[in-house]
Amino acid sequence: MPDPKTTSYPKDKISILFLENISETAVKQFRDAGYTNVKKLSGALSEDELIQEIRNVHMLGIRSKTQITSRVLDAAIKLQAIGCFCIGVNQVNLRSAREKGVVVFNAPYSNTRSVAELVIGASIMLIRRIVDKNMAAHDGIWMKEAKGSYELRGKTLGIIGYGNIGTQVSILAEAVGMRVRYFDVATRLPLGNAEPCRSIKELVSKSDIVTLHVPETTQTRNMINKTVLKQFKKGAILLNYARGEVVDIDALAKALESGQLGGAAIDVFPWEPEKNGDAFTTPLQNMSNVLLTPHIGGSTEEAQQNIGVDVSAKLFHYLEMGTTTGSHTVPELSLPPQEGTHRILHIHNNVPGVLSSINSTLSANNINILAQYLKTNEEIGYVVLDVDKKLSSKALSLLKEVKETIKVRMLY
Repeated sequence: MPDPKTTSYPKDKISILFLENISETAVKQFRDAGYTNVKKLSGALSEDELIQEIRNVHMLGIRSKTQITSRVLDAAIKLQAIGCFCIGVNQVNLRSAREKGVVVFNAPYSNTRSVAELVIGASIMLIRRIVDKNMAAHDGIWMKEAKGSYELRGKTLGIIGYGNIGTQVSILAEAVGMRVRYFDVATRLPLGNAEPCRSIKELVSKSDIVTLHVPETTQTRNMINKTVLKQFKKGAILLNYARGEVVDIDALAKALESGQLGGAAIDVFPWEPEKNGDAFTTPLQNMSNVLLTPHIGGSTEEAQQNIGVDVSAKLFHYLEMGTTTGSHTVPELSLPPQEGTHRILHIHNNVPGVLSSINSTLSANNINILAQYLKTNEEIGYVVLDVDKKLSSKALSLLKEVKETIKVRMLY
């Protein structure tokens, strides 16, 4: 982290808003670094509520419930960055954020272990039919029997989505004696003895347990539907700790009722309540051998601490050095500080001639560029300039007038 004294804008003036009870680790990190203007709220906010709160916010921290719409971003006139303290960023309108030069970060790997462990734990609970036995015991019924209860050892686990979480699940599954098969749209090298499948149909037809670890996209929406469920091995178990839209819940309920599937663990749903205590309904409630959890796959103390550290570090590096590694909107740049200079960040629409205009404008005013970095994506260009300290204020004013400019900021 850079010297906290070097930032040009006073840290106590930078307004930071944390929603959804983000880990105290993140709050402490910012306060320890001199960012004293930190507000933390326990729940998510509606669109209208957030529009009122965000008007003077420079940096926003959210989890998965808060929806960052184009209306919210229109109101966020001072917003520099959004930190998603979770795996995904689908709750943010990335196109609108990109158009406004707002950097969006997340923590794609920090809760990987937490999810992987829960997958194995849920597999044991379901294959032993512990869910049914637990319910019976609570109802005062003694259900001591071995029928329909199995060991994991020797069973086949099918993993759809062999990325960061999928590979962790693969390692743990082999450690308890399972065979592992996987399917991914990208070519992935297997870990251990895992075997790739050519299609989802091949995978589900040969797996005793199927676990999903894919993102929510147009291609994965209702990936597990009525047709695919009929291809499952009779009595197989389905686990979804990925995204709610990936499974057709109504079709899953029917497959469980008919006995096509022998059990399910569902942690994510097409519709989820906004905050704790809200009413929640699903067709899967009160079904035999079904384990329902409220989107807590990655919710462990360790994961939240790791996420807090990861996202906070990315935000620090952007706020204090202009580094955008891990950004989903502004092009990724990682750059060292230059001694004896002032640094200016320039975000612009990616059209031909902008860099030339920047250079010619500064050159015409005898402003020497001591170091310069440029990175572009399809829509946005990001330039970091280190200029002479004596002329940095003039350079900042000139850069604001460059055509296609979205946002300019003096960093230090």
